[in-house]
Amino acid sequence: MPTFDVVCEANLVEVRNAVDNTIKEIGTRFDFKGTAASIELKDKEITLIGDAEFQLGQIEDVLRNKLTKRSVDVRFLDRGDVQKMGGDKVKQVIKVRNGIETEVSKKIQRLIKDSKLKVQASIQGDAVRVSGAKRDDLQAAMALIRKDIADLPLSFNNFRD
Repeated sequence: MPTFDVVCEANLVEVRNAVDNTIKEIGTRFDFKGTAASIELKDKEITLIGDAEFQLGQIEDVLRNKLTKRSVDVRFLDRGDVQKMGGDKVKQVIKVRNGIETEVSKKIQRLIKDSKLKVQASIQGDAVRVSGAKRDDLQAAMALIRKDIADLPLSFNNFRD
């Protein structure tokens, strides 16, 4: 029985490369000289540190450009609140999404069930497995998921015949 998995996984190697390139650019840019501007990546969390919220926005803009150049969808980034640190410094934590949340998984499952396609969806941890008798039905299910769930960078892998 043909199946495929719906997943939400960022390429963490490319994210690491984008953060490294952002660090290099912060070190060479004139407007960041002599400031507390920095960025670091630890366990799927990117921490931005700067002198003001405006500077955090500039660092994030550089990061988004580097991610886009490396073909990483910026919808993987989940921005946190800006927090004050000691002195006049601020920081912001950006989480890199990995896996589909339970409510989104249930939404995908409900969407496939309501579509009257001859496929079944089952939640398997942080992925959704879709199975059906015909490849055409699976491709229709992929198109339906792409159209209705546009706010997440979903990908389809593990396609089996």
